[in-house]
Amino acid sequence: MGDLLQVTDDTFEEEIVKSDLPAVVDFWAAWCGPCRMVGPVVEELAKEYEGRIKVAKMDVDQNRQTPAKFGIRNIPTLIFFKGGEVANTIIGAQPKSALEEVIKKLL
Repeated sequence: MGDLLQVTDDTFEEEIVKSDLPAVVDFWAAWCGPCRMVGPVVEELAKEYEGRIKVAKMDVDQNRQTPAKFGIRNIPTLIFFKGGEVANTIIGAQPKSALEEVIKKLL
């Protein structure tokens, strides 16, 4: 089973920024309809790319510092990291193929 992390303001730096693997973080909220559409796709990607990319979710209602730091105004927002730096950002619900395209560039 893919390792879908739940990151918080407290664990973000350690899990994502300092990760040896490229990472993608899905910034979401329970009340967000498009977030619920993206969620299963993110889970699939976590399984398919297990061991090659770290996949995480962050609830923006529970964690305010990290989304503010990255200027997140709309959700879902997926931010892709490589070497601790932002490599790409996708805002809004996108098809799985669009997310995979970005992931393949990170690998």
